[in-house]
Parts: sequence; structure tokens; C-alpha cells
Amino acid sequence: MLGQDMRKYLWSLPEQFEQQMEVLMDLPGKYQRDYRNVVVTGLGGSAIGGDILRTFALSHARMPILVNRDYDLPAFVDQDTLVLAVSYSGNTEETLSSYEQACSKGADILVVSSGGRLSQQAAHDGWTVLSVPGGLVPRAANGYLFAPMVLALQSLGMVEGARTGLDETKQLLLAMRQQLGSDEEQNPARQMAEQIKDHIPIIWGSSSHSEAAAMRWKGQINENAKAPAYFGILPELNHNEIVGFEVPADLLSRLVVVILRDRYDHPRVQKRIEISRGMIEDRVAAVLEVPSQGESFLARVYSLIYMGDWVSYYLALAYDIDPTPVAAIDRLKNELAKG
Repeated sequence: MLGQDMRKYLWSLPEQFEQQMEVLMDLPGKYQRDYRNVVVTGLGGSAIGGDILRTFALSHARMPILVNRDYDLPAFVDQDTLVLAVSYSGNTEETLSSYEQACSKGADILVVSSGGRLSQQAAHDGWTVLSVPGGLVPRAANGYLFAPMVLALQSLGMVEGARTGLDETKQLLLAMRQQLGSDEEQNPARQMAEQIKDHIPIIWGSSSHSEAAAMRWKGQINENAKAPAYFGILPELNHNEIVGFEVPADLLSRLVVVILRDRYDHPRVQKRIEISRGMIEDRVAAVLEVPSQGESFLARVYSLIYMGDWVSYYLALAYDIDPTPVAAIDRLKNELAKG
């Protein structure tokens, strides 16, 4: 059956959170100290958890958290930085490079991985490896990759509300999957995929609230449906992107704008959304909205993410594409391996 593996992966996301919450988070004493900042270094499906952590930390942490998607670490990284090196496979070359730099800069390091060279090197160097189950594609292991990070920071007293938020997230996604994974015509993810099909989706999120979800929607449509997608963040897009809906008219008519809404968006951002929608809705094919669900930050952002994951899955099926393989990425890695 087309897409069977990805469907299984999406269905199992709530259990990923449940499994990680049962793991005893007992970090060595060397991590029990004050840090000036935290850097999550990773790429692709291994990095999106860092963006969720970064936005969660804006209202739940006492120090800045930065996401690094590069071979090189920022210049400020030093002995007062905690680096979370995240690579599901453990063989991501950019993450291996940044791990080596973290060592040379004297930073403390926690690794989240299912194995590979990164886990081996970190264990050899004496750093803690938060091991997660293997056998998935990285983008389908988001619960395994995000939960250890946020629970580790909570155990170190660096963030608050993580475990409570994860528990609500698990319960909410268990309820959501009954509808999103169904074959019913009223399945909202299936309906939205049909509206997006043969169009280019533009995902709008809001700064500090749904921005990580918007980024995730874009990446999931790229990798699962093998289709272009783009995202913008309010209020920033009101200072540039909103102007770009005038020409060319024939291309604009092939766009579908998906707005991710959160009831805790700043009141002025909520007003901006209404005004912006009115400015573009007669120029694009459709403007769709997805409201967040839940109470905690993590439940609300994951409700948006989970909807996008299923939409990208059904969009792949609508294009008669297997969502799981990523041949273009595999080819690129093979070419890079030639030196």
C-alpha cells in the first residue's frame, strides 16, 4: 500500500513522547551548573525539534537558545555554552563538524542520536548520549528527538513546564489521530491536501508561537509530497512579503496560503492576520486557516505540526507519490561522499 510506512510513523508520534517520558533523565553532575546559552546543532528533521525548543524557551527558559544549521558554530560558543548535538542517524556531516568545534571550544555537550559516528565519538570523549530508537526516517522521529532535549533541560532546571506540556501533547495527539488518520471524507487533513494539490502552498506562522510549526509544514511538504512549499512569519512578512502579491497574476492564482492561528498570538498580530488575509484572498487560489488546539505551548504547537504532517502525507498520496523515500537527498549525499 502506497505510503504505508509514513502512515505508521505519523500514527506512532504520541507513543514517541510517552516512551521518552518514561526514560529516567539522570544527567551527570558536570552538567549541573549555570550556562549562559544553549546551542542546538543539527539539520533537517533532526533540527526542527531545536526550533520548537527555541520558541518554547522564549517563555519557559532563563537563557537564550539558538539553533545552528551549519558546519561551524557561532563565535560566542565557549565553556559556558551547553551544546545539544542532534543527529538521528549520527552521521550527519555538518553536525559531526560542529561537534568537533564544540569540543575545541570547551563547551559542554549532550548528544541526541540513534547511533552512528556521533554517538561513538561522544561516548569516547566522555559526553552523555541520549540514545533514541532507530529505524525511522529523521523527520518521522520528531518525538524521539525533541522530548529528550526539553526533558534534559528541565532536569537541569533550565526550563519549566516541559513534562506537563509533553503529557498534554501526547493526550491531544492521541485524540487527533483518530480523525486525521481516518478514511472518512470529513477528515480535515485529507480535505486540505485536496485543496493544496496542484498549487504551491505558502505557510504563515507567527513569531514566538507558530513559527516552528510553519517551518515544519514547509519541510514536510517538501520531503513527503516532493513538492515546493514556502513559509513566512508574522509580523515580519507584513514588512516585505505582503507586497509580493501583485504580479504575476497567473502564478499568484496557483498559490494557496495556509495561516496557522494561535489564540495567544499578540493582539496586533491577530489584527494583522485579518488585514493581510483581506489583501490577498482575491489574488490567490485560496486562503486556509488552521487553529491550534490545547492549553500548553507544546500541545498547541504540536497540534499545528501534527495537522501539517498528515496534510503532507495525503498530498503525497494525491500525487501518487510514496512519501517516505527522499531520493534527491540520498543522491546529494552520495555525490558529496565522492569528495
